[in-house]
Parts: sequence; C-alpha cells; structure tokens
Amino acid sequence: MTKPLANRIALVTGASRGIGYATAIALARRGAHIVAVARTQGGLEELDDEIRKDGGSATLVPLSLTDTDGIARLGAALHERGGKLDILVGNAGVPGPSSPLGHIELKQWNDAFAVNVTANFQLIRCMEPLLKQSDAGRAVFVTSGAASKASAYIGPYAASKAALDTLVRVWANETASTPLRVNLFSPGPIRTRMRATVYPGEDPMTLDTPDRAAEFIVPMCSPEWTETGKLYDYRTRTLMDFRALA
Repeated sequence: MTKPLANRIALVTGASRGIGYATAIALARRGAHIVAVARTQGGLEELDDEIRKDGGSATLVPLSLTDTDGIARLGAALHERGGKLDILVGNAGVPGPSSPLGHIELKQWNDAFAVNVTANFQLIRCMEPLLKQSDAGRAVFVTSGAASKASAYIGPYAASKAALDTLVRVWANETASTPLRVNLFSPGPIRTRMRATVYPGEDPMTLDTPDRAAEFIVPMCSPEWTETGKLYDYRTRTLMDFRALA
C-alpha cells in the first residue's frame, strides 16, 4: 500500500528532540523523506535509526540555525537534489533567559531572536521557491501561547514568538493566492526539555507527550490540508484564522 506522503520531502528543524523529533518520525512513517536539521549530531543519528527502523529515509543536516549562510546552502542543495520541497516544519526554538527584562543582557535577547525569528525568516526566503515547485507546498511553524499572554520573566521568548507569529501571518497573506499553505501550530504545555528548563518545578508526567502533538501537525502537512493563515491551538483543539487579526 502506498503511504500518503510517499515521494514528498519534508524539512524539519529542531529535529533532534521534542516536538521536532516526534514530527519527523510521524511524517516518515507516512512516507515522507525527512531532511532533519538540528545542532546535535547524536540526536540526529538517533532519529535516523528510528526512522530507518520503520523503513523510512532521512537526510541528516547538523546545522545551527543561527548560521544563515548554512540555511542558504541547504536551500541550494535541495534545489540541486530534487528541485522542490513539499513540507517545511519550523520547529526549532530557544527559551531564552527567565529573568526580569532589566536583568537580561542584550546578547541573550539577540540570541533568542536569532533562532526564534531570524532563522525562520531565512528559511522562508530560501525555501519558498522550493515549496512553490511542489504541487502542494505546506509550511507549519511552531509558536507558543506566550506570544499573546506576555507572562512575566520570559520576555525574550514571548516577544520573539509574537514576532514569529506576525512573520508567518505576513507570509500567509503573501501566498494566499498560491497552492502554498502556511499555518501556525501552538502546542501548549508539552513534555519537552525546553519546557522543563522554563518551568523546572512542573511535573512533566502531567503534560502531553511530543508524539501526541505531532499527530496533529502531520495533517497540516498533507496535500489534503487546504487551510492557510490559521493557528491550530493543540490545547483547545481549535483552528483560528489569525490572518483576520488586526
């Protein structure tokens, strides 16, 4: 039986652990070839082993997303290899410091924006031409409720996720008349290492696993998904039109 995502290429950032790892595996099980991007070589190799165990395939790309030239080289390599990209999952992110704004160093602020915003801007620039070569290009970016809650002591994270939301909203508007579909996914509290870093006193066993969240990201990556400019809130299981926000 042909798998639903057979012959499709999916680029997943932050693929070495957490939601990115689980999403890469879920997409591979449905037949997609995974281009797995992460800084951690060991985590990528573990992912590759897991994907191959199920008969899937992956290309491992050890790359820091702060290397904007590296993202450009990756786009060029994908162009040379197959001339298209079907799925982009922008999952990689950093929590930044948990501290009052006045105690945060400028470098810490810039580091959070470099990964959470600028890297995704560069991905959009470099991958859009490839996604438009697909018959059904799909892009999903992982955001956070922190973008709108503006909770105390997580300023760099909240502000950078708010900037990401706006960036993706702009792209969705720019591509609304094309076959490319661009959406946001907000996972809420999930049992990840990054969540544990921000909320060290929280019991992780009370949280959903990345695997469960990934099962809701995968449909947004399929050719059958026709919505664009939407935010899927995993916690409430609702789909909201964020293009209408103004």
